[in-house]
Amino acid sequence: MPPQHQDAIAARSSDDSSLVLAEGEEESSTQQRGRSSFLFSTAQQMDPNLPPPSRSMRRESFIVQFAKTKGPPQITIIMMLVAIGLGSTIGVVPAVMSDRFARLNHGYTGIESCAALSVDERPAACFAGSSDAQNAAAEASLVMNVLTFLTSSLIGSLSDEHGRKAILTIGLFISMLSPLSLYVIQLVPTMNPWWYYGIHITTGFVNWVAVALSSLNDVLPQKFRAPGLGLFLAGFMLGFSLAPIFSIFLSHLHLALTSFIMAFFGFLCTIFIVPETLPPHVAAEARRRRSELYSNNNNEATAISFPQRVQNNIKWLIVRPIRELSILNRNTFFRLISLLAFFSGMVSSGDQLLLVYYLEEQLDFTNKDVATMFLIIGIMGMMAQAIVLKPLNEWIGERLVVALCFFIGAVDNTMYGIATNKGTIFAAVALSAFTGMAFPTISAIKSNNVDASEQGRIQGALYSLQALASGVGPVTLRYVSSITKDSPLGPGSMFVFAGGLYLCAVAAALALPKELANSRRDHDEDVAGEEDYMPLYEASSLVEGVSNNEDSVRTNSSYGST
Repeated sequence: MPPQHQDAIAARSSDDSSLVLAEGEEESSTQQRGRSSFLFSTAQQMDPNLPPPSRSMRRESFIVQFAKTKGPPQITIIMMLVAIGLGSTIGVVPAVMSDRFARLNHGYTGIESCAALSVDERPAACFAGSSDAQNAAAEASLVMNVLTFLTSSLIGSLSDEHGRKAILTIGLFISMLSPLSLYVIQLVPTMNPWWYYGIHITTGFVNWVAVALSSLNDVLPQKFRAPGLGLFLAGFMLGFSLAPIFSIFLSHLHLALTSFIMAFFGFLCTIFIVPETLPPHVAAEARRRRSELYSNNNNEATAISFPQRVQNNIKWLIVRPIRELSILNRNTFFRLISLLAFFSGMVSSGDQLLLVYYLEEQLDFTNKDVATMFLIIGIMGMMAQAIVLKPLNEWIGERLVVALCFFIGAVDNTMYGIATNKGTIFAAVALSAFTGMAFPTISAIKSNNVDASEQGRIQGALYSLQALASGVGPVTLRYVSSITKDSPLGPGSMFVFAGGLYLCAVAAALALPKELANSRRDHDEDVAGEEDYMPLYEASSLVEGVSNNEDSVRTNSSYGST
């Protein structure tokens, strides 16, 4: 620690000198040992003479602290609203688009929509329309995720430098456009389905979910990040479990309108109730680092000609998104994390995009069956994220949690592929809820291994990689389905193939170094440190105002760098 920082903290704590003298050497040593399980320092680690957290803070449970923290509860509510909107239309899009393609491209003129007919009653035009809709969805997903791949890491870095709230607001505004276009396309019978897919592609420009995860990491301590992100996703699952209720009573047209209203309400909540979670000194440090990097790449702009400076600026704008992704190649540990994220992203996107089409076409799933399926996913997912994840994480550690989740994913995808009845599918989707615990755990592992001023960048980079996988995944599964359609499994073979990809992710998870992947190194350290932690955001607040000079700003925002 720089001498200036030591002097500043000493001056700040001079009023509490009597309390400092009362602290014994043994207690200070115990506190330091307990906190050693964290990768980032707290204010007490920087200066052992500072008083420890109050006893009331020590005894607060994870749920209580999550609820009291500014940011996570509000963002979780927004996630729930968006999930209700998404869940309301997830069965509508395949039905509406398949019918529209059948009418426009294959001459279907029936009074009933294709989705209203049983599998035995559907004409060939309906099956051809469904195939067109699946191909369109896969192609749109590829384009959207390529955009996300190119922009997500950059968006994350911009949120590191300028705050999370503005990016969240822009992202949620764009997300409102998809349900609105779905509503309009049902009002205009001759409107081409590609209007919907084209508007949906624009959501790839701003990935607001990655920024929301960065907001949580701004204010949650390390050991609570995995369960905290899990609770955040539990809000999503809660919304998903509520969404099927609307599909029972509302038509496809009104479900699209409901989805838009929910997204619009989430947009308003972001503007008026979500606080800015990024500490100003962390943003200042991120801007300083970016400015230094820009200056180095601009070759000392004052020493070159104006045309050369313009050329360098344009080159910087083009190269920066790729440069931001370089964090994923920082070391072998990050490369392993990226590998398992890629495999899991391929499968999860394929499941999300193609499963409903497959079930409606092969197992005659109705709107009621789809609603039941997502009700199961919502309830089981909420239980997994809010109840199971935290104790499981404490018991076996993040590394084995990820491996276990991916193994369950291999099992449930194989069940999709071999299923011959609806009961098997319902059992498989119940299992798939536990696969979802891998995502917040991977995000927490990444977050725990970077500096506070890089939280947005790492979440954005991880999302960029998953976006690439999400674009490749559905196209790959559709290709597997096309070349194996005459096999005994038929189209279901693509899900068996997806299960094999999950097994590759299991191998990558087991190869992760335990000392880096797990936030708690062993039980003894955890017991020693359980009562003495202080959240990163609170530790930052103790030192934020110590000094206004540049050295202090740099120290405050980078004391946890690895």
